[in-house]
Amino acid sequence: MDSDSSPSIEVAVGNGAWRTTVTDLETTVEAAARAAFQAATAHSSGMSAATSGPPVEISIRLADDAEVRALNCDFRGKDAATNVLSFTGEDPSAPRPPGVPLLLGDIVVALETTSAEAAATGRTVDAHLTHLVVHGVLHLLGFDHEDDAEAVAMEALETRVLAGLGLADPYATDHDTPDADAGAAANAAPSTLVLEAGR
Repeated sequence: MDSDSSPSIEVAVGNGAWRTTVTDLETTVEAAARAAFQAATAHSSGMSAATSGPPVEISIRLADDAEVRALNCDFRGKDAATNVLSFTGEDPSAPRPPGVPLLLGDIVVALETTSAEAAATGRTVDAHLTHLVVHGVLHLLGFDHEDDAEAVAMEALETRVLAGLGLADPYATDHDTPDADAGAAANAAPSTLVLEAGR
């Protein structure tokens, strides 16, 4: 698949409170995932077989803190909830029959942590969820923030994707730039925002 192709996005709502918290939930999540995928593949023309070849599928589960805490404990050895987890899927370089989609991976987002972080940073839950999905998709495509150089590159790409979706830079220290969908009271998150998407 070329960098202009869109992945198939499967959204599973594990906690029904997401539907009363976020407007147009599936549309918000799918738009964030597609924008991140397209920006990342355009950014890295040599990005691996995930960007050329079979159709790509991404699974996104909207869960609660209890579910994310259990996953975080089981897979990362951290007995605490976090905002988003990313689990890489199939090896993009592995041979597969023609037409069989590549399962790029799974993203799981915790409702209570996402809501609390949004409130603490003056953003809407919609805007913060969008950011977390973008962050998670970039992890699935090999981006990381293990060192300063990686973090700067990943944050710059996240910021560009979010700007394309009409959202303010979540890492900006200037808190006077509201998100387009959040009204005048919502401001960008502080630069100390930590996203702990595990892989």
